Amino acid sequence: VQLQASGGGLVQAGGSLRLSCAASGRTFSSYVMAWFRQAPGMEREGISCSSPDGSTYYQDSLKGRFTVSSDNAKNMIYLQMSSLKPEDTAVYYCATTKPYGSRCPLFDFNSWGQGTQVTVSS
Repeated sequence: VQLQASGGGLVQAGGSLRLSCAASGRTFSSYVMAWFRQAPGMEREGISCSSPDGSTYYQDSLKGRFTVSSDNAKNMIYLQMSSLKPEDTAVYYCATTKPYGSRCPLFDFNSWGQGTQVTVSS
């Protein structure tokens, strides 16, 4: 599966943004899909992990502000972000892997999109 993330940009604190991740090559609904982010000088951080059964795990600190949805017909997955804060500034990535041998959020992801920059101004 090849992934391409898009939708990043500059937004003011308190605003919202929706990121998109387009998957090609396979039917992504049978794969585990995840969102990550990496801020400058920081470790990569998991945001969400969605299993083929439709369940989604969210990082506790982001629950309520970040929501994942998908459009299986379009092979798209989305990350809706609201009440954005300057500390949400990061490069955001989507990733995928086959749903075997582990469970969310513990999978090792072997296919990554190129990332999209989100900058939240104060």
